Amino acid sequence: MRTSSDVKLAAVADAPPAPPEPTRRWRPHPLDLVAVVLAVVGAACALSGLLPRAETTATLHRILPLLLFLGTVIVLAELTAVAGVFDVLASRLAIAARGRWAALFLLCGGLATVTTLVLNLDTTAVLLTPVLLALARSLRVPAAPLAVTTVWLANTASLLLPVSNLTNLLAADRVGLTPLAYAERMALPQLAAVAVTMALLWYAWWRRERPVGGRFVAPARHVPADPVLHRTALAGCLLFVAGIVAGVEIGLASTVALALVLLGFVVRSPATLRPGLVPVRLLLFVTGLFLVVQTLGRHGLDDLVGNLLGTDGGALGALRAGGTGALLSNAVNNLPAYLAGESVLPAGDHTRLLALLIGTNVGPLAAPWASLATLLWFERCRAAGVRVPVTRFVVTSTVLAVTGTLAAVGALLLVS
Repeated sequence: MRTSSDVKLAAVADAPPAPPEPTRRWRPHPLDLVAVVLAVVGAACALSGLLPRAETTATLHRILPLLLFLGTVIVLAELTAVAGVFDVLASRLAIAARGRWAALFLLCGGLATVTTLVLNLDTTAVLLTPVLLALARSLRVPAAPLAVTTVWLANTASLLLPVSNLTNLLAADRVGLTPLAYAERMALPQLAAVAVTMALLWYAWWRRERPVGGRFVAPARHVPADPVLHRTALAGCLLFVAGIVAGVEIGLASTVALALVLLGFVVRSPATLRPGLVPVRLLLFVTGLFLVVQTLGRHGLDDLVGNLLGTDGGALGALRAGGTGALLSNAVNNLPAYLAGESVLPAGDHTRLLALLIGTNVGPLAAPWASLATLLWFERCRAAGVRVPVTRFVVTSTVLAVTGTLAAVGALLLVS
């Protein structure tokens, strides 16, 4: 006698095979298209003579060390995330907070600040954002405060070291400061920018979303899947930071640190190493952007930016430079805004150059396209299914762009 189980098995065996799953067509990301278009237009500017050959050569010579640094540090950060370094840090922070919402706020803000300072703002936007979003899910708390923490501090905490932001590398080279001398000059402006950011983060986002009683249930301690890889990646990051502090050229420091981490992955997880780790999109974007902005500068952009910056010196000139940097960043993007301003200001005008830098670092928050880090952050939030209230984000980000820029430029004037 056939049982009901036999009948079910027979029915399954007689059933027609399931149709194959449709093949997903690869579609380029919008940022891929932007990068390719910029690279093609930049190449056309150089080949057509719109940008003279001598300027093209000088521009490429200037950005090659930057491209080496960007390529190596992004891969270093990606492998560091794969090794679980960020996940371990996030879980340790949540445990260290002992269930206190205010303590978690301070620790998350501190982690985002340190990540931005020593690795760069894109690392915070790309890699730390999903970690904090996952932390919010595990704690069963609103994700928006943690998400906004990463994007705000990715921008406003990117002043202190040359490695923190591509614009910093350009500014440090322009004013002829070593990494330590640059950090000494920007320490007080950085402190002012982070203080304003943390205050606004708390009152506009964290305080409004705090759980009942201001407490949460702490998660279990995160254990990395491969402790050896975890320690290797952590050692690579510490080696990179030590190299920067010792004054080693940043491209060399990031390359040596990456070599150590790559060796660990070759031994422990070779399948992780793939060509997709190389940030081709970012490298094309930067190269094309430099060539295009240089070309536009020769055909009217320099005159426009020069009128915005004016010729005022002292406090008024610095505030005007910072405001121009913030305004142009939100109109287009912070990198071309800095490049355009730098081409107009005299190399010896350190105060206005650094004020312009502050505007292009702290100011690009009011518009989603104002910095690459903000664009990447929106992408990560969308991929994680996290919706940040748009109106509230734009309004509070605009307030931060204005107050943060003013505070940081004011601090710069105190040390100038």
